[in-house]
Amino acid sequence: TRSVVLAHAFVTGGQASDSERDISVGGVEHVPLTVFDGVDYVALGHLHGRQRMSETVRYSGSPIAYSFSEERQVKGSWLVEIDARGRVSAEFAEAPVPRPIARLKGRIESLLTSEEHARHEDHWLQVTLTDPVRPKEAMERLRTRFPHTLSLSFEPEGGAQQSAVRPRLAGKPEIEVALDFVREVRGEEADPEETTLLREAIENCRIREAMA
Repeated sequence: TRSVVLAHAFVTGGQASDSERDISVGGVEHVPLTVFDGVDYVALGHLHGRQRMSETVRYSGSPIAYSFSEERQVKGSWLVEIDARGRVSAEFAEAPVPRPIARLKGRIESLLTSEEHARHEDHWLQVTLTDPVRPKEAMERLRTRFPHTLSLSFEPEGGAQQSAVRPRLAGKPEIEVALDFVREVRGEEADPEETTLLREAIENCRIREAMA
């Protein structure tokens, strides 16, 4: 008799990514590999990257990426054969990837002009900008070259941190608070068009509050 176990578990020693959920039970987060001793083959689920815990215990991983931490993972399934004596052979079959993922980091002008990033133009992207001053309309500009940019963050070069926004003073007009925020995070004043949009947004909020 051949024995095959399918289990959803975090086996000790497995490599996690950013997208798995906690599946601890009764305070136990991991199970040892020895739990599966004596089984001909164990097909594991939960961890999103393919990995071999032993010759007979494997994770196939998720069929698609669920976070940008999985950008270097090859997705697919294990095709396993067990012979009459219980000997196991396994071959990995790659899954089709509808759109690859990647993470890019650098100054916005370099990302928009450098040829080294041409291969990423059709990727789902997580972008980290390192400009000393936060660029205006950064997401809109990035999407002119990388239309599938999903995530955008800022890490100024040299580890410089934006100064903390001053707490709002009692009685200070909302528009001044909003304009102070723009000045603090971007290092320059809001332009007339942005100022108008902020005024309209504040006025709309007041109207909604009055109607509530």
